[in-house]
Amino acid sequence: MGQKGRFSPFVPFNFKVILRLKAYLYVKGGEIKSLNKEISKKINTYCIIGMILVMCLFLKIIFGNKINSVQDYQDIMKSFGIAGPIVLTFFQALQVVIPILPGYLGCAAGAISFGTTVGFLCNYIGISAGSIIAYFLARKYGVDFVVSLFSEKQYLKWKNKVEGKKTYDAFLFIATLLPMFPDDFLCYFSGLIGMDKKKFIWIIILGKPWCILAYSIVFGLIK
Repeated sequence: MGQKGRFSPFVPFNFKVILRLKAYLYVKGGEIKSLNKEISKKINTYCIIGMILVMCLFLKIIFGNKINSVQDYQDIMKSFGIAGPIVLTFFQALQVVIPILPGYLGCAAGAISFGTTVGFLCNYIGISAGSIIAYFLARKYGVDFVVSLFSEKQYLKWKNKVEGKKTYDAFLFIATLLPMFPDDFLCYFSGLIGMDKKKFIWIIILGKPWCILAYSIVFGLIK
């Protein structure tokens, strides 16, 4: 009994020490996990940026230097034969994600090469898909990724213009209707500012076809 009485006061103390040690290790473990997650996210971001830049350079060398007119674009699309419409759709999506060429070149070349209807469908599907992909890439990889494709100056300019304003949704819809707006950048920017994804997708689906259709009709008459 004497021995039990002698050591019993130390049991609660030791138990508390163990609990504190476990709590300390748990917190430290959480911090380490959080740090590792942050480092992993940054590594993934920089890897994606690097891959995009390499692909951008590759496409610029392969296509960019060869495409100086609608005729150049048309010749490349026709060189793929019956797979031309699929290639056009893919390339139009890609040129939104990696902005190396103006989108109107593809719209014009598609309509001239494949007619108004097929050219319109290829361009509409491709550009809409590329716009949605750009939006989600910006949401996932953030400002560093977008600035690597465009410029910090362009990002800051638009950030200062729309920050805290509730009219951006209407502005984006109007921008998709009109030619020569920086649509590619605005798709990325919409992802950066956390615009509602359903709203963005609907704006693209409803706003994109009209300008593309106008290009397709005009250039389809040239065929």
